[in-house]
Amino acid sequence: MPELKIKCQHPESLKNTIENMIHDRVKFLKLGIAKTKKRLLEFEEKYQLSTQEFLLRYENDEFEETLELDEWIGEALMLKRLEEKIEKLGDIEFVI
Repeated sequence: MPELKIKCQHPESLKNTIENMIHDRVKFLKLGIAKTKKRLLEFEEKYQLSTQEFLLRYENDEFEETLELDEWIGEALMLKRLEEKIEKLGDIEFVI
């Protein structure tokens, strides 16, 4: 895993600050995930399809393109990006 080294006079204080920033970012991302999942559920209930099934059928040209379906796709992509960001933040390790 790549490493980043920072030299400072108060490493423990810097570590705590960075950990708090990461914690706040993860909290913010989790709120975004909850909002995105809620929106996906609304689409799933309206169309009586799971998002995964919708995406497969959409790729097979079973739906006409509409703004609403584009929003559904966008929400699915957003969920994936948000989850990837949280995963990357979880990989950070502090060594002092």
